[in-house]
Amino acid sequence: MMMRINATLINLYHVCKRELWLHYHGITMEHNSNLVADGKLLREISYPERAEKYTELQLGNVKIDYYDARNKIVHEIKRSDKVELAHIAQVKYYLYRLKLAGIEGATGILEYPSLRQREEILLLNEDIEHIKHWEEDIVHICNAEAAPIVIDAKICKSCSYYDFCYIGEEEEL
Repeated sequence: MMMRINATLINLYHVCKRELWLHYHGITMEHNSNLVADGKLLREISYPERAEKYTELQLGNVKIDYYDARNKIVHEIKRSDKVELAHIAQVKYYLYRLKLAGIEGATGILEYPSLRQREEILLLNEDIEHIKHWEEDIVHICNAEAAPIVIDAKICKSCSYYDFCYIGEEEEL
């Protein structure tokens, strides 16, 4: 069976390979995360009319929450720009999947309402080769017998998997 890659896996691939593996294997912790809940609330508060204005688009196993079909623009809303490269990769993946579906010339807008920032995202020809590599690497990581090691990065402290990854670890004083 061919693995079904989605935009969440692309995002996680750029943030933490361990979280990617855990998420793929059904070990999810986002339901315990205040940051995830804050992000959902931020979308609702910042753009209350967005759900009526734009459509949700399903491309196989990839779901785009806010797509402006008339102007061919993907709108992606994020809480913080701490993992901006992962957010850009996610939007580029949406654009790639639109291209595969025959929708040419789509663009993306990455929005950070709390920071009052927005960035236009384009899919460049060289991005397509990168995306194909990401997909291959994701398959390799997710098919591994065990999760990759803890990355022990600054971002880990705010991750919903923190307790899971560091259980039994002694905190340095």
